[in-house]
Amino acid sequence: MSGHPYEVLAAQRLLPVLRNADADEAVRATTALLAAGCRAVELTTSTPGWAGAVARTAGRADPHGRPALIGVGTVTTAAQARAALDAGAAFLVSPYPAPEVREVAARRDAVFVEGAFTPAEIAAAVRASGAAKVFPAHVGGPGFVRSLRAVLPDAVLIPTGGIRPDEVPDWIAAGATAVGIGSGLPSDPDALAAVFARFRPARQGRGGPAGHRAAAPEVRP
Repeated sequence: MSGHPYEVLAAQRLLPVLRNADADEAVRATTALLAAGCRAVELTTSTPGWAGAVARTAGRADPHGRPALIGVGTVTTAAQARAALDAGAAFLVSPYPAPEVREVAARRDAVFVEGAFTPAEIAAAVRASGAAKVFPAHVGGPGFVRSLRAVLPDAVLIPTGGIRPDEVPDWIAAGATAVGIGSGLPSDPDALAAVFARFRPARQGRGGPAGHRAAAPEVRP
């Protein structure tokens, strides 16, 4: 019932990335997303009091009773990685290659989506954990992800950075497993729920139109 983060992201298609003014705002935003049918949310270390916000939301569930998966992004140091996991984070995300974080994730048997941009960095991240955050994605565009998918057919690829919600279908069609969205999601509850309903795949078990696998990889970071 819990689901591996990669499987949840492949089904959800959108990964909200929250950068809030304070922990209370982050909790309110996360609560609204969960109520809208979003199950995986990424809080970030740029939010003051972020660890407390993670601890306050990690035990929550979506309207179907499925446990929330609260990740922490902009994790670049071992101390941040430990604090995130201690607070209950379901996964870690970095904006660029972060060996310190990779080491903590390996030691704690945690899911780590490492940030990367060049093909070499992306391939290295995928070899380590099966996934990569492609950042900043808008520089390469969907065509870049399409080229990556050709040589990394089973990778979990999550382009993030400069992508608007209305552009998500282009990225999914190019082979993205899920797309990180930092802004532009509606605040109205019904409109927000409609966004997640729109991108929910009709059939479970597929990582996207490209048909790559979304199952949890056996390789650990």
